[in-house]
Amino acid sequence: MKILIASTPATGHLNPLLAIARILVAENHEIAFLTGTAFRARIEASSAKFFPLPRDADFDPQDVFSVAPELKSIPPGLEWLRTACERIFVDAIPAQDQGLREALEHFQADVIIGDDMLFGILPMLLGPREMRPPVVLCGTSFLHWGRDDGAPNFLGLPPATTEEQRQQYAAIAGDYDANVDQPVLRSLNKVLKTFGLGPVLVPMFHSVVELADAYLQLSVPSFEFPRQFPPTVHFVGTPPIIPAQVPLPPWAHELDGPRKVVLVTQGTVANHNFGLLVAPTLAALANEPDVLVVATAGGRPVEAIPGPVPSNARLASYLPFEWLLPRVDVLVTNGGYGSVNQAMSSGIPLVTAGMTEDKADVNARVAWSGVGINLATNEPTPEALRDAVRTVLDRPAYRMRATRMADEFADIDTRSEILRIINRLATDRKASRRAGTTETGRNRRVAR
Repeated sequence: MKILIASTPATGHLNPLLAIARILVAENHEIAFLTGTAFRARIEASSAKFFPLPRDADFDPQDVFSVAPELKSIPPGLEWLRTACERIFVDAIPAQDQGLREALEHFQADVIIGDDMLFGILPMLLGPREMRPPVVLCGTSFLHWGRDDGAPNFLGLPPATTEEQRQQYAAIAGDYDANVDQPVLRSLNKVLKTFGLGPVLVPMFHSVVELADAYLQLSVPSFEFPRQFPPTVHFVGTPPIIPAQVPLPPWAHELDGPRKVVLVTQGTVANHNFGLLVAPTLAALANEPDVLVVATAGGRPVEAIPGPVPSNARLASYLPFEWLLPRVDVLVTNGGYGSVNQAMSSGIPLVTAGMTEDKADVNARVAWSGVGINLATNEPTPEALRDAVRTVLDRPAYRMRATRMADEFADIDTRSEILRIINRLATDRKASRRAGTTETGRNRRVAR
């Protein structure tokens, strides 16, 4: 089978798709990637064919906000969310669509696999079904779907437990709809109109969940707020980490000593200012004799981490997580979805502090599920970090809950689930073609 994998050029989105590609290559499927030019070497090293995204959809993964530099100065909130949706996602749709169609001209794929924020797939999903391969999207963030309590996504609101809270959420949702969802939909539908498609009537992030032929959520049900999901949604756990991507650090042996290991990371997107989380964590734990702090800079130079490096800290630009995670006792993170799920799958409790992108909602799920403490801020103080880390280290309840979450991950055969879903879609498409059936529209509420 020929499979085209398409990803926005961001490391946190590409990494799980590369892991899925490894699963597919092991089954002798032919793989091609469409993503940013910065990832060409990684793609070609995996023996996959590489197609670059057109320039207007490409950006530097080390500076995702280079396409919208104003996001670095806008505080977290509704204006930030609207600007990010319009500048990073909607504006890229025409170029992403162009890249997809050009790749399919040279690589006649049986299935397309994409990440959940590749909105350039919408013109294909809204067009005639018989004119495209089946589309599988992968949830590399929390599940972008409406909530039963009426709360909007992206604001980090826990599930409502009282009628008063639901009324508060209704007011918040109205403000969110007016200032984020509706402006973004107007921008989205203006772009779709140039394709002769639309309008989309539901929030942009919800649309791809419903329209995809299959939506693989890279997590487990217990890490998602309970509600009814479309039949497209499948929880498939987290793909295995690709091994040996970077060598062991020279201080690797120190992690096997008696000290507790605390890993701190700001991921690969919101890491332009290490003074937000990494530096305060190093300062918070500098005087904890039973703790060894490991900090990873997400690909940036460690020299970008401000302040003195305590004697109990070890720094690296990148680290091999498949080796590191089994040695970690607590993960301190701003809430990258992939890192959080990898930690939970290893039974690691968390301390989280992050409010940008999707992080407020990811971190709300950390607290709600009981696997860690959410500090619910972008700039935690060293004192708050120290108290939270010590609480998670010293109270067994967090480790016990993380262990139960790890058991749930272990109960899902991620490899088999991914292969089953992809093979079913490819088989169904072949059967439809043999029967001469066509589908010119979708009887769904996304578009009328």
